[in-house]
Amino acid sequence: MQAVDRDRFLEEGYLVVKEAIPREKLQGVRRAYETLVDRQREHWKAMRKEGDPPGGEWETSPQPRLMLNRPPLVNGINDETAPAAEVWLEPNVHGISSQLLGVADAAVTEMMMMCNPVRDHGPAKWHRDHHPIDTAPLQGYIDDILEGGPRYVQWNIPLYDDSVLWVIPGSHVRYNTAEENEYLLADPCQPLPNGVRTHLEAGDGVVYILPLLHWGSNYSPRLRRTVHGGFSTHTSIDNLSFVEHLSADAAAAFGRWNDRTREMKGHSEKALRAVVECDGEAYIGALNGLHPDRGEKGRLLSTVFLCKAALAIRLAGNAQYPDVSDELSRRLRGAHPITLSWGPDFAGRFSASEGEILWKRFEPLDGLLRSDAEHFVPGFQSGPMKYHFNEMPENYTTADFIAGWAS
Repeated sequence: MQAVDRDRFLEEGYLVVKEAIPREKLQGVRRAYETLVDRQREHWKAMRKEGDPPGGEWETSPQPRLMLNRPPLVNGINDETAPAAEVWLEPNVHGISSQLLGVADAAVTEMMMMCNPVRDHGPAKWHRDHHPIDTAPLQGYIDDILEGGPRYVQWNIPLYDDSVLWVIPGSHVRYNTAEENEYLLADPCQPLPNGVRTHLEAGDGVVYILPLLHWGSNYSPRLRRTVHGGFSTHTSIDNLSFVEHLSADAAAAFGRWNDRTREMKGHSEKALRAVVECDGEAYIGALNGLHPDRGEKGRLLSTVFLCKAALAIRLAGNAQYPDVSDELSRRLRGAHPITLSWGPDFAGRFSASEGEILWKRFEPLDGLLRSDAEHFVPGFQSGPMKYHFNEMPENYTTADFIAGWAS
């Protein structure tokens, strides 16, 4: 496994890893993924909508993306295509991710691949993989990263030489500069003065911390097959039907990660039930169970995530909430395990009345996360909204949140 400079990674927010996939394994990984690409193309062809071209999403998307851990591809991982999943266990991927996260056994959150489009779509927009409308303001992430390191690291591993990705070093722990905002408002699809282009040979990887400003500079028809996904302490992969085709070590790893995710859901439920029961000690205990390596800043970020979970639970009970936009409702009804958003099955653990109590406890915090009027900060994956893009509630702590239950 390649030695890494974790301090530099934490400072710059990204790291280029040579031979994330060993050169001698590269051809086998290519073959496995190309088989899955063919399977996905047939699925898109069959699922195309009225008015779509014959290939459906394969022909319309600027970046056709495969989701390996979801149907139909999860059923396509077999003895022939197993390298597409086992690549996530490579020492220079799994081992380095564990080092960068500061954990013993990082877990793959999702397994994806980004492909080239069939026609030139040009550059994308500079962005942070971050939408505060259903997660948290940027400052919450910054405080948490500075306090305890990242909770998640994301990878791009091209199977062919690739120079599409640009990054802004250090942007994961700061707001946009005035100059960056000026450029982004004028044209978010142009190079930024302090941008760094990552030049990756086939099998190399770039790993980065999620709030980092980055840019897909050219979505052209040139052949592109980039393995994409990330690691945290738990996973979103709950369909393990494919592991029988993996090596014993790889199958055991996916099993461990799945078990850990069930534990995380349990801690999340305990935290929310502690809020219902007004048990502050149990709430802090559940937060420590979720993220035992975090301090007050981490507990506060988790509390903001749970605030969104409480709103999702209330919406699942068909409660009316007039300030919920269509975008927020859509996002909250999905699943995003990195931010403790576990989806509709988890929401079903709570009754409608418990959902009302939860929201009563969390609603004051939600109010602090909002502004009076819609506003916009460039470089985020959201349009104008009332939720703050950057600022967390001033001088607010988890103790303040708990104290608010009595009012």
